[in-house]
Amino acid sequence: MNHQPPADGPTIETPTLSSDELLTTLFDLGRQVSAVLDLNELLEQIPRLIRRLIPFEALAVYLLDEKRGELRIAYSVGYPEKGHLMTLGRGEGLVGAAVENEQALLVNDLTADARYIELVPGMQSEIVVPLLHKSRPIGALNLLGPNANQFTHRDVSILSQFAVQVAAALVNARLYERSRLDAEAFETLAEIGREVASVLDLEELFTRIAQLTRRVIDYRTFGIFLLNDIGELEIKVAVKFGEKVDVPRIRLGEGLVGYSALHREPVLVSDVSQDPRYISVVPDVRSELAIPLLLKDRCIGVVDLESPELDAFSKRDVEILTLLAGQAAVAIENASLYEEVRSTQERLEKEVRFAQRVQAALLPAGPPKRLKGVELAAAFASARELGGDFHDYLSPESHTLVVVLGDVSGKGVPAALYSAFAAELVRGRTFRRRYLPDRSSPSAVLSSVNTILHQRQLEEYYCTLCYAVFDLKRRVLTMSNSGLPYPVRCSADGCAQIELPGVPLGSFPGTIYDELTLTLHAGDVFVFCSDGVFEAMNGAWQEFTAERLIQVVERTRELPAQKIVDSIFEAVHEWRGDAPPNDDMTAVAVKITA
Repeated sequence: MNHQPPADGPTIETPTLSSDELLTTLFDLGRQVSAVLDLNELLEQIPRLIRRLIPFEALAVYLLDEKRGELRIAYSVGYPEKGHLMTLGRGEGLVGAAVENEQALLVNDLTADARYIELVPGMQSEIVVPLLHKSRPIGALNLLGPNANQFTHRDVSILSQFAVQVAAALVNARLYERSRLDAEAFETLAEIGREVASVLDLEELFTRIAQLTRRVIDYRTFGIFLLNDIGELEIKVAVKFGEKVDVPRIRLGEGLVGYSALHREPVLVSDVSQDPRYISVVPDVRSELAIPLLLKDRCIGVVDLESPELDAFSKRDVEILTLLAGQAAVAIENASLYEEVRSTQERLEKEVRFAQRVQAALLPAGPPKRLKGVELAAAFASARELGGDFHDYLSPESHTLVVVLGDVSGKGVPAALYSAFAAELVRGRTFRRRYLPDRSSPSAVLSSVNTILHQRQLEEYYCTLCYAVFDLKRRVLTMSNSGLPYPVRCSADGCAQIELPGVPLGSFPGTIYDELTLTLHAGDVFVFCSDGVFEAMNGAWQEFTAERLIQVVERTRELPAQKIVDSIFEAVHEWRGDAPPNDDMTAVAVKITA
């Protein structure tokens, strides 16, 4: 606003106006100044309009800074280039005296008035008229002439009447400017809100808030403090002239920042040296503005602005920064939640990867090496990261092979934990066979496991399990089942399922399980599958079914055991197509070779 255009040229003699002409001219000039709402344009118009009334050599429009009590030149004609840097206190110089007393001054011999402060060399006469609005001074009009006795009392009267219209026009222009700036500020705040809402990285968000705040409020030092778990305000970003500075932690209620956080209200201090709450961190700070970051009634931190100037921040800055702080608080909370979710997800993914390794390690590495006359193979695929299926083949005695296939209800981590527990129960009861053979039959093992699982009172989980003991010396298979889909047997008589029902483990206490004994012959093939194979869905929600499984086994029965399970999985994948797996799948093939 402060600027000095070149002088309008040499002094022009203005013809003396009659009373009617004067009134007409004043009315016209008043209409012209009232029509201008742009403050800079209005200031430029004032010298041109006054020259129609009174001749002058130099003119200055002073505006009063009420907060500082200073008069500054807002616009001038005929003044030195750096004249606008001059400030006057109320009562200082002729201009200050006129504003302080709210009375116009006419001095036609400046050398004789001690109050005169020379800014324009060679001036002899001066008129100062205060600009009053609602009986309060807002500035002054100052006219200078090079000749003694250049101005008259009539000039003072004319300038005073015009000053009334100028004062009203200046107030309107300021209000318009304020409205325009507010509109721009709110539009900028809306843009800032959209921009910060899209940033989910906390470090980037803090930097962007610091950068964007400068678009609406000028500052020298900027800081964002967040409240940690122990009630301390911890600095997250601190900027001074674009450089980061170190700031200590602040306890809740301590300093201006701590006070703002504790009481959840803005703190505006025009002179920090007069406020005992102030904690000096950055040298030469004179004023400070602290705004709490509020989410509903909860404070998560504070935005802090500092300046080396007194009264650097206004109530308008409080309003704007409060709105900005509300947007920043939501963005910070969203980014914090995203960071927490991402950290939790990374931790869970790491734990799941480890759990997958554990689950893979619990599966059998291969068939028992000492057994002869039998081929054994298995395949497993979980529907999710972890599965509820488990299988094992154990050899508690030199001539005995125990094949176990279990399927726990549900999927994911809970099912995997439950299956690991059930599998260990089965292993423990299998290897006591040599010491307690009467308690180690297939039905006894299932009954024992059922009792323990039911005692754990995990009603929402149960386990279907098929337990098969191949006695290769006696050439018999003894088997019990607790609800797993019926196994498939291929023998000289053809391929069919072995129908052996049973109640899932853990469902009811005291359940008794049936046993079935079959004779083994060379070339016999036994296939055990979880329901993920039988019930695999294609895109039309049709199941794979036991009939299709029997067809695959019958077609591949002459192949090695591994080829048989591979063919089963290939057939299921082909059937399912692009449809996602709806359950874990396990297949175990046992082929009697001698």
